[in-house]
Amino acid sequence: MSGVDVTVEGHLLVATIDRPEARNAVDDVVAQGIEAAIDRLEGDDALWVGILTGVPPVFSAGADLKMINAGRFAELGTSRGGFAGITRRVRTKPLVAAVDGAALAGGTEIVLSCDLVVASEAASFGIPEVKRSLVAAGGALFRLPRRIPFNVAMEWALTGDPVDAGAAHRYGLVNRLCPAGGALDAARELARRITVNAPVAVRESRRAMLDAAGVDEERGWELSERSMAAAMGSEDFREGLTAFIEKRPPAWTGR
Repeated sequence: MSGVDVTVEGHLLVATIDRPEARNAVDDVVAQGIEAAIDRLEGDDALWVGILTGVPPVFSAGADLKMINAGRFAELGTSRGGFAGITRRVRTKPLVAAVDGAALAGGTEIVLSCDLVVASEAASFGIPEVKRSLVAAGGALFRLPRRIPFNVAMEWALTGDPVDAGAAHRYGLVNRLCPAGGALDAARELARRITVNAPVAVRESRRAMLDAAGVDEERGWELSERSMAAAMGSEDFREGLTAFIEKRPPAWTGR
């Protein structure tokens, strides 16, 4: 048992946290499974975008508190990926979170580790660690205020109260809001809108945007030019121009 099921749909990889008997809480097996799924996404040139979801009705309840109580907190992560095998993981390819239920505590931190978020009306988010004399140490305390207004993020951190998907969408955490039960299909639709584009250009656009967050404009120009040069140096660069001239869909190689 990997704790995470992986399927491939064309250029798309879908990883599903499969531990419903424990509300998809992260244990050592789930952490290793998420890391393995990211390894597969990153290591296969034919895979361009990933989706991370959980078996409904919960995305993930976060860390397995029984393991924490037993002093096994370190086992809830990996050396490369941090908590859940993802929160500290360096990646190059886009990852979409498909949330069709509660994503609380470490579940929210897993979501914040993804690039885009699709949530159904059944979803909820929150960092309730303070209610258990814990701190949201998996990235939420600095990633959340980058995604939503600072004062709203502070309220989430200090009250620990859950927030419904509608509010998370209004604040900007959620890219797409859909009916209950529809998060994975909506995430697939968003991912496929990405996979029609040149994979190297997509990866370089993501890289430049992440690296440029918080820097001055001079550095922003440098990072943009770096990524432009990388895209123009790819095999797909000429294909993109040729397909446009020949008025046909491009046949990307991902290289």
